[in-house]
Amino acid sequence: MDWIESPSPNFNDRLLPITMIVLHYTGMPDAAGALARLRDPDAQVSAHYLVEEDGRIHRLVDEEKRAWHAGRSHWRGVTDVNSASIGIEIVNPGHEFGYRPFPDEQVASVIRLVHAIKDRHEITRGNIVGHSDIAPARKQDPGELFPWGKLARLRLALPRPTRNLVDPGWPDGGFLLALERFGYDVSDAEAAVTAFQRRFRPEMIDGIIDAECRMILLALLLPKPQGDD
Repeated sequence: MDWIESPSPNFNDRLLPITMIVLHYTGMPDAAGALARLRDPDAQVSAHYLVEEDGRIHRLVDEEKRAWHAGRSHWRGVTDVNSASIGIEIVNPGHEFGYRPFPDEQVASVIRLVHAIKDRHEITRGNIVGHSDIAPARKQDPGELFPWGKLARLRLALPRPTRNLVDPGWPDGGFLLALERFGYDVSDAEAAVTAFQRRFRPEMIDGIIDAECRMILLALLLPKPQGDD
């Protein structure tokens, strides 16, 4: 895979093995500004890769090093997500500067990159997540327009379950326990539910637990979620 070497000084040593991939959007007006920030030693942020809208890939930090992209986060019991993950920044203005769909060329490069990293480190598709999944109270990226379904069809992410759905009838507390078991930090309940919806039911994001949320989550907890993706 071809990429542009754009080294960032913002990294240190890992303390955990690599078990995750975290996808972000840059959330800045343009690619040049995002790339400059990720390479600025004063900013104290970085990622392993950045993917531009035309599909060009920049490598900023070697995969064996700990990039600084996740911040305060949590996924499936891991709280030092930076140590356990590869971070990919995807150029997009984000919700603050004019959120828009991700171009096909960009998505194709993200897919190639995720596929190579997943194979190289034997990462399970349940550990290929968005920034909002690992930091629901703080983050929205890569957001409801990111085409998770395209990744899921290639077994590069979990699918949205659509078949044989059954409502387990959990009370809200039971849903949150199940959501925590799945991997989310539920200390801010509404934020966790919103993040779950943003990922698995993006057409309606209201932070309210309903029958569809319960059905989707139950199916995701089964050994083989069944979906159209």
